[in-house]
Order: sequence, then structure tokens, then C-alpha cells
Amino acid sequence: MTKRIGYRDWRRQALWWHHFFLLWTIIHGQTRYSIPEELKQGSVVGNLAKDLGLGLSDVFDRKLRVASEAGKQYFSVDAGKGELVVNDRIDREALCTQSPSCVLPLQVVVENPLQSHRIEVEIRDVNDNTPRFLTEEINLKMSESVAVGKRFPLESATDPDVGSNSLKTYSLSKNEFFSLKLKDAKNGNSAPELVLEKSLDREKLAAHHLVLTAIDGGNPVKTGTSKIMITVLDANDNFPVFSENEYKVYLKENSTVGTFVIKLTATDEDDGLNGEVSYSFGSRTPDYVLSTFKIDEITGTMVLSGKLDYESSKLYLIDITAKDKGAPEMEGHCRVQVEIKDVNDNSPEIVINSKPSSVREDAPDGTVVALISARDLDSGENSKVILKLTKNSPFTLKPSFSNNYELVTSVSLDREEVSQYNIEITATDSGSPPLSSKKIIPISITDVNDNPPVFTQRSYNVYLKENGVPGSILYSVSASDVDFGDNAKISYSILDSKVQDVSVSSYVYINSDNGSIYSMHSFDYEKLKVFEIQVQAKDQGSPSLSSNATVHVFILDQNDNAPAVIYPSSAALGSLAHQRMPRSAKMGHLVTKVTAVDADSGHNAWISYRLTEATDASLFTVNQYTGEVRTKRAVLEQDDSSQRLLIEIKDDGEPVQSATVTVSILLEDGLHEPILDLRHKVSEPSKKTGRIALYLIMSLASVSVLSLLTFVILAVKCMRNSRGSGSCCCARHSECDDYKNPNRNLQIQLNTDGPIKYVEVLGGDMLSQSQSFRSCMSPMSEYSDFTLIKPSSTTDFKEVISVLDASLPDSTWTFESQQVSKICIFF
Repeated sequence: MTKRIGYRDWRRQALWWHHFFLLWTIIHGQTRYSIPEELKQGSVVGNLAKDLGLGLSDVFDRKLRVASEAGKQYFSVDAGKGELVVNDRIDREALCTQSPSCVLPLQVVVENPLQSHRIEVEIRDVNDNTPRFLTEEINLKMSESVAVGKRFPLESATDPDVGSNSLKTYSLSKNEFFSLKLKDAKNGNSAPELVLEKSLDREKLAAHHLVLTAIDGGNPVKTGTSKIMITVLDANDNFPVFSENEYKVYLKENSTVGTFVIKLTATDEDDGLNGEVSYSFGSRTPDYVLSTFKIDEITGTMVLSGKLDYESSKLYLIDITAKDKGAPEMEGHCRVQVEIKDVNDNSPEIVINSKPSSVREDAPDGTVVALISARDLDSGENSKVILKLTKNSPFTLKPSFSNNYELVTSVSLDREEVSQYNIEITATDSGSPPLSSKKIIPISITDVNDNPPVFTQRSYNVYLKENGVPGSILYSVSASDVDFGDNAKISYSILDSKVQDVSVSSYVYINSDNGSIYSMHSFDYEKLKVFEIQVQAKDQGSPSLSSNATVHVFILDQNDNAPAVIYPSSAALGSLAHQRMPRSAKMGHLVTKVTAVDADSGHNAWISYRLTEATDASLFTVNQYTGEVRTKRAVLEQDDSSQRLLIEIKDDGEPVQSATVTVSILLEDGLHEPILDLRHKVSEPSKKTGRIALYLIMSLASVSVLSLLTFVILAVKCMRNSRGSGSCCCARHSECDDYKNPNRNLQIQLNTDGPIKYVEVLGGDMLSQSQSFRSCMSPMSEYSDFTLIKPSSTTDFKEVISVLDASLPDSTWTFESQQVSKICIFF
């Protein structure tokens, strides 16, 4: 600032001196020199002494000197030569600035006498200054949106030189965007202007570096330059651009939340806010994408925010928007294609395409039961499924097409063994590791009537007391059928057969629903001891099947018969039985033998004898089992000749049945001949005795023939059964043990009991109508009676034999037979 002020003062002074010397010259004809500026010190301006008319001595003597009114002594006088020389650097621009004329007035003083002279020194301009700009660099800011032709004023340069050495023109460095125009200023100078010739693009060239050159008119030409820095201001004329239009990313479907997906980068060639980019999903992005992915709006980093499922979505097409912050906003777009890679995370599924149907148990192999398919939501190897059944399954899987199968039978079925199958099917995929699932298919086996009813026993033994109430239940047979439904519904019936030439249906009837057998009337053991019932069980299948069982009904004896006395016969000898006994009889003498029979059987037919009343109880005794009447002591003279005995005969039943017989005994002297005569008569053959022997022979022959026939029939049945069932006769024989009577031997037993002798034929099978024949002949009668009493029971046959063996220890003999007869022959 100080420099500028001095410059102006010198300029005013220079103007003043200029006008003064001009006036001096005009008026007085002043001396004037003209020199260029910037002469070297000591350069001669002119011979001042000569020009002033002074000699050289005057210069020294009169002390010639020069005084400058400018304040600074630019000139001096060479005293030896009287020349005006340059004493200091003369800068015209400093003295006269840019005035066209620069004259420096000098006062020349001479003493003795004192005189004052004024001279002028014209300072001519020398092109010693280059044009200069106030700033070395001009900074301009232009928007890239500036229109072409727009002018921008530039700073003018200054050149202290004047005239032709002063600033003449400007030039601009070569470029394609700007040109230079000169505008006339008011002071006559030209002002440079920058003109836009081509649209700016900051993104292509953000700054333009130009050089403005100011050129003067000197010779040589001097120039001054100034740098022009043009900063192109950004206009939001560019949208963000992604490096690619579409990005492809692969993710496994088991990727966890937070997994890095991709980092997106969009560039905006604009600057500042116009180039700042924020990232977001497209405006039409569906909700399921927004819930699965997340993007950072600043960094453009996309991460997984939800769970992936390949089966739900295999591919995500995500539109991404990049927006800048300019006004208006500009945005760019790209698409991210996220492809999901399958992971074996889905178990295979078994689909039943048809409702499993019931299968008949007689269905042939290969019958289709159900249609099955397999599927796996995974893909590739993970979706390949193999179906398997459990081992030993009666079904198999038959592939049809693709992943479809037919479940078919592979073996014969039997509903009675397994009525329903729970078929377990296992599906396994080919993933790593493989996943599997199971499904159970229930399959019902429908029944076919292929099983007949089966009784709990092939034969039943029923023991029925005689004299039962008609309509009472005898027994309930039971049969079962392993079939189902109507095939297992059983009805019972009795097959027609004969019992003593009468239809069995007249004896019993059966409840067809439950198999209960009822009696039609009361049974009498003495008339019917055993009979068979053939029961049939029949199902309601189509066709129906049936089976039979045999019911053996054994009538159990009841004590409903009292003992009957057959000897001594009261009918032959009157109301009393008279017996004779010699007085000479000793102790143990057999007086008589009371014989009674009981139509009952077993214990009910066991008879015991007891002497209830006697004229002299000390004289006689009765054997409890045999009925023998014997003397307990020898007969005395004082004993009455007429003795009366009351003998009670009781059975062993419950309740006890009894009968009595009165025996009258006459004691006689010398009683020997009648007995001898009787024995003689007995020993003599008679017609009746011959008839009895014939009856005995016929009985034994009939027993033998009957036994042989029974044996033959059983052998034939055994052979047939062994052929049909594959079992042996021994097995069939063992089944007959259910009759609980293993003794099938016919025993013929000869017993002697004093004057009475008898034969018993015992034994046999319970199934045969066992008969017992007793032949009883009175030793006291004139001839023997052969009396057929009745069939006897075999229910307690072993027990009877044991009793007989104990009471009758005589020798026995046996032979095999199926027919039992009991023949008692009393001699």
C-alpha cells in the first residue's frame, strides 16, 4: 500500500514538472535532453557546460551543480568534462507511471555570480517491463450445466511501459472448451473475457487448466501470464452406475442368519452430494424377499436376515436401487440373482395314492393292494428315493413308473394266522447323509370260509343220572370257527341215528345256537345204559362247512331198586322158606344160602346180609357178603326143633334199599338121605339140566362171535382213520381212553361156595351194551332153574372185580373180547 501511495505522489510531481518545463521552454527556451530509461550509471546525458555556454573552468570554479526537484538525485555533473551524467538508475515507470511523456526537470545552479538554469531530461520508455497480472492464478468456478457462449470476465494485466511497449493484446492457451474475447474498456484498454465454446462435463474433465498471456507491443515482445484454474461445478446429471447389470450369487439353503451375500458398489460420476450413493431394495420387492435379505444403505453390503428353503424358493431375483443425494435425485439399478443350492434337509415322503383295500385270504400272488408313490422335496441326488419293506413281509413293492409302486401280495395269505398286517414302508433318499421316513399301512385280510367248525373235543363223555327231570340240560358242546363273520357263525344240530331202534331225536334235542343238549324224557339205567349222539356244527359261510363230534351219554345208576330175593323162593315153598337141618350138625354147618339180586349197578347193587331176628341168635349166623346161613355152634338137645330166622338184605346205595326174608329151619334127627337123594338127583342128568348146559354153550358162543365182530369193525375203522388223518391206530386207541375204562378183558370166573357153584363172565368195553347174565340154580329144588336176570352196569367194573376177587379167591381165567356178559351159574 505504501508503495502504491509513493507511486501516485511521484506521478503528481512528474506531471507538475512536466507542465513547468513545458512552460519554461516555451517562455525561456529551456535546454532539454532526451535519454532512455534504465541507462547505466555514469552514462552521459549531454555536455551541460557547453549547452549552458560555460567553459570547463567555470564548471569547477563556479561550482556547477544540478539539483533534482524530484527529490532523488538522478543526475550529476562531471566536473572535468562539464557533462551531465546519470547518477542513479532511472525508472521511467516509477517517475511517470504510464504517462505518455516523462520529463524530469533539473535545476542547474552556478555560483559567482549566482545563476539558476532549468533543464529538462526526457526519459524515454524502454520496454523493460513485462505485462503482469495482479494474481498469478485466476480461479474460476463454473457449473457443468453452463450454456455454451457464456462469457466470463478475466482479470486484465498491467504493463508499466507506455506507448508501443505497453500491453497490446492477450492470448489463451489452446483448448476445446474456451476461447478468448477482448472487450473494450472505458479507459481505452481491452479487457479479456473467457467464452465457453463447448458444454462442460465434470465427469469427463472436472478442472480446466488454461494460461492467459498478456502481450505488449515492445520489441522484443514481452509477455506476462496468468494461470486460469477453472473448476467445473457438478450438476446432478449422472445416475449411479453398478459395475454389472446383474450379479449371480450362490447360497446353501442351510446358511445361517447374518451370512454375507454380496457387496454391491455403484459409482456416480457426479460430485459431492450428487455423487453420494445410498442402496436399497427396489420399490416392488416382495415381502418374502424383504424378510429374507437385508442391505446396508451406506456400504451396499447384503446379508441374509431370514431362513432359506430351497423347496419354497430356489431362486431370488432381487432388484437393487442406488440413489444419489442430488437434486433431483438420480438412481441406478441392478439385479442380484441369488440361487439357492439344495441341502438334504427334507426327509422323503411316502404318498398313498389309493386307499389300501382289503385282501381276500385266498387272493393269488401278485394281487395289487395299494398304489404308492415316493417324493422328496429336495433335488438332484437328494431327491432320489428308494422304498423298502420289512423282511419276511408277505407283500412286495413292484415299481410301475417313475417313483410309483404297486404294493402286491407275494405269498399266500391266511386270515386265521394274521388278520391284519401293518406294513411298514421305509423311504430313504440318496443324500449325504441320507434321510429316511417310515409309514405304516394297515391292510385287512378278508375272511374266506376255508375252515370248518372245530369242536373242543372229538368226542364227549356225558354221565347222566337216571330218573332225571325231562327237559334238563345234559351237556353243552362247543365248537369254534377260526373264520370271521358269517363264516364263523355256528349252528348245532343232531344227526339222525337210532338208539334201540328209536330215533335219537326222541331222546334229546339241541339248542342250535349254543350247543346245549337237553333230555326229552327221563332215562332208566336198567333199560338204557349208554347211547351215542352225533352232533354236527355247521357254519353259515358259502359254501358252508361242518364237522361232527360224538357225545357218549352214560346213564348213571341211581339206587331205585330194592334187592330181590331169588333164593330161597317163597313162591315155591309158601310164605316162608322151610329148611331142614340134622341135629347132628356141627359148628359151621351150612344150613342154607340166601341169594338176592339188585337190578341196580355198582354200589347200589352191592348186597349185604344181616340177621335181624332169630329164635335162638346164638345158634345161627349169616355171612354178610355171601348170605350163607351157618351154625355158630353144635346143636344141643334142648334147642327147639323149629327155628325161625328173619334176614334183612340191604344194598349199598343212597338211600339204602332193603328187603327181608324169613327162613324156617326144622331140626330133625337122622336127616341124611334126603340130601343124598338130592345130590343124587342133581348128579343125574335130566332134560332141564341138558337145557341149561345148552343155554350156557350158546351164551359163550354168542360172546365169542360178538367179540370177533367188534374186533373186525374196530380194525377196519382204525385203518380208515389212519389213511384219512395220517395217524396210527395207536393214536385212535389212545383217544378211546376217554371212556375211563381201560379194562377190555372178558373174565370168566368159576366160584364154588359150599353147595352152590356159579360162573361169572365179566369185563368188556363200555361202549357196547354190556350185558350180564346170571344163571342161578337152586341146590334145594328138584331141578335147576336158569334165570336170565338183566344186563348189569359196568360203570364201576374195576371196583366190582376187586370186591369179587377179595370175596371169591378162586381161580380165574380171561380172554380178549369186546362184548361183556356176566353169567352166574349156581349149582
